[in-house]
Amino acid sequence: MHETLRPSLMQTSPVSEEGENSHFILLHVRRLNVGHKNVVSPLPDSYSPQYVEAAWYTWWEKQGFFKPEYGQNPRGMFMMCIPPPNVTGSLHLGHALTNAIQDCLTRWHRMRGETTLWNPGCDHAGIATQVVVEKKLMRERGLSRHDLGREKFIEEVWKWKNEKGDRIYHQLKKLGSSLDWDRACFTMDPKLSYAVQEAFIRMHDEGVIYRSKRLVNWSCTLNSAISDIEVDKKELTGRTLLPVPGYKEKVEFGVLVSFAYKVDEEVVVATTRIETMLGDTAVAVHPADPRYQHLKGKTVLHPFCDRKMPIVFDEFVDMNFGTGAVKITPAHDHNDYEVGERHNLTFINILDENGLPFSSNLSFPKGMKRFEARKAVLQALKDRGQFKEIKDNPMVVPVCSRSKDIVEPLLKPQWYVNCSEMGKQAADVVREGKLKIIPDHHLKTWFNWMDNIRDWCISRQLWWGHRIPAYFITVGDPSDTDGHYWVSGRSEEEAREKAARRFNVSVDKISLRQDEDVLDTWFSSGIFPFSIFGWPNETEDLKVFYPGTLLETGHDILFFWVARMVMMGLKLTGKLPFKEVYLHAVVRDAHGRKMSKSLGNVIDPLDVITGISLEGLHAQLTDSNLDALEVERAKQGQKADYPNGIPECGTDALRFALCAYTSQGRDINLDVNRILGYRHFCNKLWNAVKFAEQTRSHSVSLQLCGEESVSDRWILSRLSAAVALCDAGFKAYDFPTITTAIYNFWLYELCDVYLESVKPVFIKAEEDGVGQRQARVCRQTLYTCLDGGLRLLSPVMPFVAEELYQRLPRRQPQTDPPSISVTSYPDTKEFCWNSEEVDRDMEFIMTVVRTIRSLRADYNLTKTRADCKISGTFYVSRVLFQNFLKHLNCSHLPPPRADVLESSCIINSCTYRLSASLFPS
Repeated sequence: MHETLRPSLMQTSPVSEEGENSHFILLHVRRLNVGHKNVVSPLPDSYSPQYVEAAWYTWWEKQGFFKPEYGQNPRGMFMMCIPPPNVTGSLHLGHALTNAIQDCLTRWHRMRGETTLWNPGCDHAGIATQVVVEKKLMRERGLSRHDLGREKFIEEVWKWKNEKGDRIYHQLKKLGSSLDWDRACFTMDPKLSYAVQEAFIRMHDEGVIYRSKRLVNWSCTLNSAISDIEVDKKELTGRTLLPVPGYKEKVEFGVLVSFAYKVDEEVVVATTRIETMLGDTAVAVHPADPRYQHLKGKTVLHPFCDRKMPIVFDEFVDMNFGTGAVKITPAHDHNDYEVGERHNLTFINILDENGLPFSSNLSFPKGMKRFEARKAVLQALKDRGQFKEIKDNPMVVPVCSRSKDIVEPLLKPQWYVNCSEMGKQAADVVREGKLKIIPDHHLKTWFNWMDNIRDWCISRQLWWGHRIPAYFITVGDPSDTDGHYWVSGRSEEEAREKAARRFNVSVDKISLRQDEDVLDTWFSSGIFPFSIFGWPNETEDLKVFYPGTLLETGHDILFFWVARMVMMGLKLTGKLPFKEVYLHAVVRDAHGRKMSKSLGNVIDPLDVITGISLEGLHAQLTDSNLDALEVERAKQGQKADYPNGIPECGTDALRFALCAYTSQGRDINLDVNRILGYRHFCNKLWNAVKFAEQTRSHSVSLQLCGEESVSDRWILSRLSAAVALCDAGFKAYDFPTITTAIYNFWLYELCDVYLESVKPVFIKAEEDGVGQRQARVCRQTLYTCLDGGLRLLSPVMPFVAEELYQRLPRRQPQTDPPSISVTSYPDTKEFCWNSEEVDRDMEFIMTVVRTIRSLRADYNLTKTRADCKISGTFYVSRVLFQNFLKHLNCSHLPPPRADVLESSCIINSCTYRLSASLFPS
C-alpha cells in the first residue's frame, strides 16, 4: 500500500447527526517529509469532512500533480484559464459553481493522460477595488483619495491588495481547485501590464482604437464611465421612491410627466426625466403621423430660454405611444443621441460630472443637484401653465451596481475600440464551426451581439488600473476635436518622437500630457488568455499552451468577456484563444432569487464547507458595506432561509451538489439542505470501504478469475454502465448525467444490493474451504468496484476519493501512480463487462426482493421470521435467491414450481412473472 500523509486524530466529542454515529474531530495535521507518507490511523467510524480535507491539497500541490510537466502525457493537450475573479473580496456560490465544473473537467483530462494546465489568475477590478479602498480610507483616516493624491492612493491600493488579495486563492484551494499556482497571474503584474500597453498601442496605431465624444454610462458618485455589466436594471411597475446617494430624501421614479411646447398651437410631450428638458433641442414625430403633417418646418420655443427647437420627422417615434410627439435631448439619452446625429441637432450638456446642472442660461440656483432640479423644473412648468399631467409609468431605472447611484447618460470624450470588423470575424468563426459554443441555444445571443455590435468605450475615470498610454500633444494651437492631437507610446520619449514626426517639428517643440484615465478592466481581461503566457514576447509557454482548449464561464458574461477575448485574440495573435466555450447556468437561491448581498442570500462557499451559525452570518453583514436598512433586510432573509445556520457539508458534498444541479439551459436554485444530503452520501462511501477493509486480504490479483457469480457479474456490468455514462457525460459537458451515474452505482447498486448479497459469502468463508474460495472471488470483484468507483468519483469529489483510494491495496504497487488524481480515468475498454442478460436476471431478483419487502412492511412482519415460497417460471440461481432472502428475514426458499398455494399461506402477491408467498415460521 502506498504511504499516505494523514491528519492525526487528537480528540473527539460526540454530536448528534441523523443517520450517522458521527463525531466532531479536532485535528492536528502531522506533516511528514513530502513524498514519504504514512497512514498513521485507521479510518474513523464515520466520515468527517474536516478529517478528510485537512491535508490532501497541500500534498497534491507539493508533489506537482497540478503542473503540466508532471509525468508522461502522450494523449494530447488540455489548457484552460480561469475566469479571473475580482481581487476585492471573497468568492460566492456562483464562483464555486464555476470552479467545481472547471476542476472536474481539469481532473478528468489529467486522469485521461493529457498534458493538462489550468491557469489561475486574479483581476484588479478597477472600480470595485478603488471603491473598497476609498471607503476604507474615509472610515479609518477620514481621507479621500484626492487628499492623498494619485501616487499615494495607488500605494494604498497595493498595500490593501498585498494584505487582503490572497483570500480568493485560499478559497480556491479549499474548493480543491487543481490549478498550477506557479503560473498564477494578477492583471496588474508587470508582465500583464506590458501586454495591455502593447495591445493598446498596436490597435491605436492601426486606427482600431480612436477618441470620440459620445454618450457614456456615467456614475456621478464614482465620477467615472461604467460598463453595461456594471449597470443594474431596476424594474418599476409605477411610482416608486428610491434612495439615491447624496440625497437625504428618496427620489420619485416611475412616473410620466406631460407638458406642452408652444408653437402656433400646443405640442404635448411626455418624459420620465423632466429635468432633462433643460437640454431639449428638438421635438420629433413620425413621418406618417397625420396629426403633425402641418408642422413641417415649424419650431417650438423653449419655455426657460430663447432657444428655438425644430420639429423633426423620424421613424424611431412610436406614434401610438402618448401623443405621438417626443422631446429630443441628444446629450442625455441614447436614442435621442442617434436622432440628433441624423438631423444634425445641437447637443447641449446640462450636467457636470457630479450631476449638478449648469445654470449659464437658466434661472435656477447654482449648485442645485439634478433631482432637486427635477422638482424645480416641474414647478416652473406649472407656473407657466405648460404642465399637463403626471401618471404612473412602468419603467427601468439604471442603477450603478458599485455606488447604487442612478446612472446618467453623459457626453464625454473617451477612447473607443472600433468593433465592426472584429465583431464580424467573431461571428464568422462560430458560423464556420471553428469555435463551438455550448449549449447551442446561446448562438442566437452571440450572433445578435456580433452582427449588431457597437464600438466599445474603454476609458474609465479612475486611478486604479492600467493608465492609458496616450498623450495629448501641445504644438501651438491644439484643440481636442478628432483625436489628431493624441499619440500613444510605450514611454513618453517614444510618444514625443511620434508626435514630432507627425507634425514635422523637432522633439523639443513637443509638449505632452498623459491621459489621466485608465482602461476598462475588460480590456485587460480580453487579452488574458495570451497575456498570461508573456505575449507579445514569443515565450515557450505561449508556443505550447496558446491557443487553449476550452473556456468555461457563466452565460451572463458571454459578450462582456468571451466575445472580447475572441475578438482581441484574433486581432492581436491571429488565432482563436480557445476551441470551445461551455456556458453554465447562473446560481440562484432556493427561492429562485438572484444572489444579492442586500437579500442576505450571498453565501461564502467556505461557510457551506465548514458550517456557520446564524449569528455568524449576521456578523458578516455587519462587517460589509451595506447600509443599516439593507443589513436589517438581509438579516431577515438569512433568518428565514437558515434559522439554524448552515451545517458543515464539506468541499466534496458542495462540489457534487453544484455539478448535480448544473443543467444546460436553465438557472440553478440551490438548496443547502441538498448539499447536506451529499455529505451523507460520502458517509455511504466511507462505510463501503470500511466494510471492504474488514473482509479483504492484503493483496489482490491483476485480473478477475472467471469464477464470478451472477451478482459479481451484475455489479461489474453496472460499473461498466456507469463508466460509459460518465465518459459520455464529460464529453458532452452533461454533469447531472455524471453525478447521477456515480450516485446510483455507489448507493443503489453497490451498497444497497451487492454488499448485502456478499455478506453471507464472507460469513460462510469462515466455515469451509469452498466458502473461502467464493469469498476470494467476491473480494476481487469488490476491489475492482471500489477502485473503479473511486476513480469515477475523483474529479467530482477529490478529497474523499483520495482518502479512500489510499486505503485500497494496489494490484501493481511498484508501478501504480501515487495518487488517484494522476491515476487513469476508467474507460469502456478497461471496463467492458456489460451484460444485458445478467442485468435482466438481477432485475428479476430485485423484483422479488422488492415484492417481499413490500409484503413484510404492509403486513407488519418486519420482525417475524417467515418462509418464502416463489412460484412461476424463471431461470436464475437458487443460491442467489437464498442469499438475498436471508436479509429479508425469510428462512426458506422451496424449489421453484407452479402449484396451488397451501391454506396456511397468509399473503400472496403476484408480479408479471411470479407469485411470492410468506408463511409465518
